[in-house]
Amino acid sequence: VQLQACGGGSVQAGGSLRLSCADSGRTFGDYSMGWFRQAPEKEREFVAHVDRSGGSTDYADSVKGRFTISRDYAKTTVYLQMNSLKPEDTAVYYCAARKYLLGSRRPDGYVYWGQGTLVTVSS
Repeated sequence: VQLQACGGGSVQAGGSLRLSCADSGRTFGDYSMGWFRQAPEKEREFVAHVDRSGGSTDYADSVKGRFTISRDYAKTTVYLQMNSLKPEDTAVYYCAARKYLLGSRRPDGYVYWGQGTLVTVSS
């Protein structure tokens, strides 16, 4: 599993971004996928995860209703659509994979990590 995240950038509050995380491996469907973020001087925190089948998702309360996680098996890519962005969403965003049916809210539940992509939201 090799994860490559992209799509970060700078946006004003209220704007939108879509993050992508491409898996170059050939067993994308064997993994549940998660997104995490880490702001300066803060611990890495859970954002969203999607299960192996794509049928079950989970979100942190802080992003529920604004962010949507999805996955495209043909493109072996997981997405994070972020709408109504707030300055407190500013962080480096990481995608992660684990070889389980279900995702996890714990960073230590994931073995594979992408390199991170920076999202900056200005007020």
